[in-house]
Amino acid sequence: MKIESPRIPANLPSRSFHDILLEEDLELELCEIQHANFENETIHTARLSQMTLKNCQFNHTNFEKIDLTDVTFEKCDFSNANLSKASIHRVKFMDCKLLGVNFTESRFGNVHFEDCVLNLSMFGNSKLEKVKFKNSLLKNTDFYDCKLKNIELQNCNIDGGNFEETSLKGIDLSSSTFEELHVTLPNLRGCKVSPTQAIQFATLLGLIVKD
Repeated sequence: MKIESPRIPANLPSRSFHDILLEEDLELELCEIQHANFENETIHTARLSQMTLKNCQFNHTNFEKIDLTDVTFEKCDFSNANLSKASIHRVKFMDCKLLGVNFTESRFGNVHFEDCVLNLSMFGNSKLEKVKFKNSLLKNTDFYDCKLKNIELQNCNIDGGNFEETSLKGIDLSSSTFEELHVTLPNLRGCKVSPTQAIQFATLLGLIVKD
């Protein structure tokens, strides 16, 4: 699956993330931001586009209805932030901490999570299309009643994940690991798993597998 990369010009000028508070439309674009500390803030319906952010802190910040387009986040911390009802397109999260982030009722397109921690994050009632999770932790992550299309999970830990009321048709879990998953039985049809995982699912369904 080919995921479109963020379309970001080279040689961007540096800015402070707090500059967004000076903008009438709460918008930042065409810039690079490093080492921002924007914790415990609230900005609704903000827009970030064509920019890179590195080593920034956004813990407990309320970004409800944020619009992210053509953005790269590297080594940023969004722990317990609220990004519900967000629009996230052509965005890359690299080595980011997204522990407990609220992504509910959001729309994702051409998004790449790599080497990220997404434990306890919430994607419920979201639509995800062309999204790749690679080498990431998604323990106890909630994908309740999501629409998943062209999703890749490569070498991820998805233990305890909740996929209830979410179709896993065409989703390949074979390279990822889990001890327990919460799924809706009919929605497992068409899910791709390894032989070991097939036994795990059988056990979860109450079957007794004999050699």
